[in-house]
Amino acid sequence: MVARGKGILAADESSGTIKKRFDAINVESTEDNRRDYRETLFRTREAMENSISGVILFDETIRQKAKDGTPLVKLIQDAGSIPGIKVDKGAKDLAGAPGEKVTEGLDGLRERLAEYYELGARFAKWRAVIDIAGNDIPSGYCIATNVHALARYAALCQEANIVPIVEPEVLMDGDHDIDRCYDVTEYTLKSLFDELYAQDVALEGTILKPNMVISGKKCPTQASTAEIAEKTVKCFRETVPAALPGIVFLSGGQSDEEATANLNAMNAGHADELPWALSFSYGRALQAAPQKAWAGKAENEPAAQAAFAHRAKMNSLATLGEWSSDLEKAG
Repeated sequence: MVARGKGILAADESSGTIKKRFDAINVESTEDNRRDYRETLFRTREAMENSISGVILFDETIRQKAKDGTPLVKLIQDAGSIPGIKVDKGAKDLAGAPGEKVTEGLDGLRERLAEYYELGARFAKWRAVIDIAGNDIPSGYCIATNVHALARYAALCQEANIVPIVEPEVLMDGDHDIDRCYDVTEYTLKSLFDELYAQDVALEGTILKPNMVISGKKCPTQASTAEIAEKTVKCFRETVPAALPGIVFLSGGQSDEEATANLNAMNAGHADELPWALSFSYGRALQAAPQKAWAGKAENEPAAQAAFAHRAKMNSLATLGEWSSDLEKAG
């Protein structure tokens, strides 16, 4: 999952989320259209074989078959990639904490994991949402509740021989500066690893999918790529145990190129400081370009695959610290 030069494709958008993406390209979000689009990505051999180590799937997708009857899971496996599954049930309002969320989905998870294993999943993902709003949000209560659930999920995954990806996402939607993001991310990660330890989760069999330490989108002062790389690496060195094999960042609302540039800066400028692999688990940052090129038309599949292959290659290079903006222009 954290093989050198490879990262994870997050193709686990819920039906509601992918409908919004399809609405933006004027494509109806039917089951067949969703299947056709994802099949287009999974059949992009250049990207899948060279740059993608795993694919996170939605419940609908892990059960689907390609147009020729081949299970989509088998397409992923045949390309040398590992199928995974999103298992949380989404963020809901946290009782007693207005404006904050807790992720649900623990009920029945043991049984669902057993079924997903039979369907081919070998890793899973659970996302917790940590918002920043003023001085009072996030509360310690919100963070504690979410990391407790993440650790319970991770323990159940390992019991089922499924690798857990734990995703505590500190959102970048607000007007906070990078230092506020640093403080919240640091507190969240310390709390998470305390809880993973308390619940006897083996870190050697766990992957972390976090946000980068970055300015809020509405902050008037946006941190530079160099500062993002420096503060992210510093924060993670102070909170993430070396036993963890890898960290795969979410893109979290960054543009395609920003997400690639920031990952590259960490690997290019701080390689000697990293006890774990730093890679990617991107959704929009890998898919926005191919979705636009595809636009729901079969004749556009080669263009969509070329766009996906390019983004996958750029991020592959970023995991090695070998990306540059000149390569984007060349592509």
